[in-house]
Formats: sequence, C-alpha cells, structure tokens
Amino acid sequence: MLGAYLPIIVLLTIAILFGLGSIIFSSLIGPKKPSEVKLSPYECGCEPVGSARERFSIKFYLIAMLFILFDIEAVFLYPWAVVFKKFIAAGLGPFILAEMGVFIVILFVGYIYVWKKGALEWE
Repeated sequence: MLGAYLPIIVLLTIAILFGLGSIIFSSLIGPKKPSEVKLSPYECGCEPVGSARERFSIKFYLIAMLFILFDIEAVFLYPWAVVFKKFIAAGLGPFILAEMGVFIVILFVGYIYVWKKGALEWE
C-alpha cells in the first residue's frame, strides 16, 4: 500500500537533496569578497531611497487581494474546462454550463461592485 507513495517520496528526497546540495556547494566554492556595495540592498538597478520599513497604503493590499481573488477564478476554470467534455458525453452539459455561468456572473457582479467602489483606482 505504501509502495504507491514511493515515487513521490523519492522525488521529494531528490528535490530536498538537490536544494541543500546546491546551497552547500555554492557556499563552498563561491567567491567570498563582501563589500559595502555587494551587501547593499538591490532594487531594479537603482540606489535604494528611504527606509525599507516604510508603511504601504491599505489600497496596495486590497488590490493584491483582489488580484488573487480573480486569479483563483481562472484556477477554477481550467479543471472545469478539462472535464466539461466528459459531462457533455454524460448528458449533463447544459446543467454544468449553466452552473459555470452562474459562477462567472457572481464573480462579474463582484468585479463591478469593486470597480464602482473605486477599489481599483490607483492614486
């Protein structure tokens, strides 16, 4: 019974060993010449300006959560699209299509609500 999990355990072991081996190997053979420039924070090739401890507007987090919410919609659409052909063959095609239509309409109503509230406006 546990034999079915053997490939997963082997793959997980190889992945962990590869990750640890890469870190150890690079720390052993990598150059070790730290300087002020190499140890400074790097952002898009620009010199860092201000403190790294600045507070972000709540709007930033709201837009990030909305992006994740609407991204999850796409995650649910892929498996549905894969099995939809099987539901058509089973005679459930119109029902399953209507259910997905309701799902998309609910998400669209939420999108319109967020849009009307101005949550997508970046200032």
